[in-house]
Amino acid sequence: MNHLAQLRMQLERSFLPLACECALTGDNSLTVKLYHPATGQVDLVVSGLNMANLRTPEAVTALIEELRYELESIGLHRSSAL
Repeated sequence: MNHLAQLRMQLERSFLPLACECALTGDNSLTVKLYHPATGQVDLVVSGLNMANLRTPEAVTALIEELRYELESIGLHRSSAL
């Protein structure tokens, strides 16, 4: 199994029930999209992630923590706007 597929599976497990889409561009950068599978509503899109920096378990864990922080920040902004 290739590294991108493994990374995607780890992200999917980490952010359930959200769905995860990972896309690799020609310059070897990664875009991660987290969204609700039933509605398609996108919660977070992060682009320009360098795949070379995501080769270790520690780097992947750090990415997951950063994405969780971003999701929480977005959620706080949405709820404070209500």
